[in-house]
Amino acid sequence: MRLLETTDVHAHLLPFDYFSGQNTGFSGLACVATLIRQARGEVQNCLLFDSGDFLQGTPISDMTAQPGTGWTGPHPVLTAMNLLGYDAATPGNHEFNFGLNWLHETLSQASFPVTCANALKQSRDGAETLFPPYLILKRQVLDTRGNSHDLRIGVIGLLPPQITTWDQYHLQERVCSRDIVETAQTLVPQIRAAGADLVIALAHTGIDPATPFSMMENAALPLGAVAGIDAILAGHSHQIFPSSGFQGTVGIDACAATLNGTPAVMAGFGGSHLGVLDLGLEKGAQGWRVTHHRAQARTTQATPPDPAICAALEKAHQATVRLTGRSLGRTAKPLHSYLSLIRNDASVQLVTRAQRLALTQRLKGTEHEGLPVLSASAPFKTGGRAGPLHYSDVPPGDFLLRNAADLYAFPNTLCGLRLTGAQIRDWLERAAIIFNRITPGGDDQVLIDPAVPGHNFDVIDGLTYQIDLSQPARFDLSGNLIAASARRICDLCHAGKPVADKEEFIVATNNFRAFGGGPYPVLANVGLIHSGHRAIRDILAKFVSDHPDIPSDTQPIWTFHPMPGTSAVFETGPGIRRYPRDLAALNATDLGDSDAGFARFRLPL
Repeated sequence: MRLLETTDVHAHLLPFDYFSGQNTGFSGLACVATLIRQARGEVQNCLLFDSGDFLQGTPISDMTAQPGTGWTGPHPVLTAMNLLGYDAATPGNHEFNFGLNWLHETLSQASFPVTCANALKQSRDGAETLFPPYLILKRQVLDTRGNSHDLRIGVIGLLPPQITTWDQYHLQERVCSRDIVETAQTLVPQIRAAGADLVIALAHTGIDPATPFSMMENAALPLGAVAGIDAILAGHSHQIFPSSGFQGTVGIDACAATLNGTPAVMAGFGGSHLGVLDLGLEKGAQGWRVTHHRAQARTTQATPPDPAICAALEKAHQATVRLTGRSLGRTAKPLHSYLSLIRNDASVQLVTRAQRLALTQRLKGTEHEGLPVLSASAPFKTGGRAGPLHYSDVPPGDFLLRNAADLYAFPNTLCGLRLTGAQIRDWLERAAIIFNRITPGGDDQVLIDPAVPGHNFDVIDGLTYQIDLSQPARFDLSGNLIAASARRICDLCHAGKPVADKEEFIVATNNFRAFGGGPYPVLANVGLIHSGHRAIRDILAKFVSDHPDIPSDTQPIWTFHPMPGTSAVFETGPGIRRYPRDLAALNATDLGDSDAGFARFRLPL
């Protein structure tokens, strides 16, 4: 039995980048479709699943397919998925970004069933799930001798319980969530009792080697220890499994492609791969059992797109190109994110300026008017697992709607927090965990911790401060205090004066951060004074329309604390070489490209 998996497609449908307006030549669901057709032709028994985060992620879904844009056709993502004939899917966390009513209405267009066991309707007993907690798919399969058998395949969907935090605006008092592993432990025996011969977990959760804990976000590894699960189709973390990067972790066998002994696969991000998991099945006196397996993640590199998918999406594609090509203003200098993790960045500051103005206007006439308004944002495209091409790069000239969507790719909404100086200092300490500890006087030390996504590096505009890399990180990626005496943030000032612990500020930010997303759980429901429904991307677009000559200056916010005689190595996209003046301003030395295609530079600290 062959199981095919897509996951974290994030509406990357065609080999086309709507942010740059250029064909990419590979990746996207249309290219995966070619691999799906090939994989189906290789075997007699094949099922196709998606493990979540398919409805959100690019303008064809986040803009064209939203109300008020003029698009009247079916949702483009579901057009493609229906054409491919999925057997089942589970929602990911980003499926909830546009609200619960929108999600149910949109999924009504799906020709395949959707399952999720650990997201429930908020009620007194909390017992009714938003979607069927599991499915029993009845399929006829052929054995190696050509004999036909009836096979009952149990499918359980699971997602991060943090959805109620990340999309609190949409889900508060409507949805509650349960732990992934506990839910599986409860339901898998029920699925078996319902007659399932095989149980597959569509698990929108990544592989975290940490000791398991309640409400774990990336719980695929402990999920593999749940008795009765035959296969895990994982996702969420945008990684590839099996791959050598997981070797050496207790409970993970990257060569055998198992998590605590259970066969597993994870198919990357954005249509980069197709997960292929082959299960050898044998029927005995006790029913069916898995005798052997083989897993691989097949890349879409050099894979042509499927013509039928391209034809089905042509109208939606053209509508998106027209919509995102609208001019909003002009920029005199390029706006790129290649250096956004190591310097004050113009692309990030354009977002923070828009947020600050929008929140200041909303606070007029309230008790909060008159307090200093700061603005926090992070760069969203900084390479990482998405690869060396995953950067914003807006050229001088017309600033288009697609450029606004590029600089702010998520459908987050504007929030305002009233915080003290001590709370803001804590915020910045959490942002600074993206950097490795640097030994003074050392040469070519790796600057960025690859385990920390770039979108966790918040910069707070309206302050000035330094980051002391000789100090260890105060917090870990989950937001836990790990070095109580460590302080990376120093010389924190507002209007040229040191920030006092009890001094009060208003901070404009997004809903994901305001409700505790990332390593910031301490922010959840602390000092919330504004929670809007308008997307920050739309706020940014209006800001540029109202100020069509985009400011070319970059206000000083943060720097590294000087470390004479010390150097670090920083990786970024090779596109930075188009901007030699930016590199010269940092006194950076080009060290060539890494094996993964990132440009490497020596940075004196």
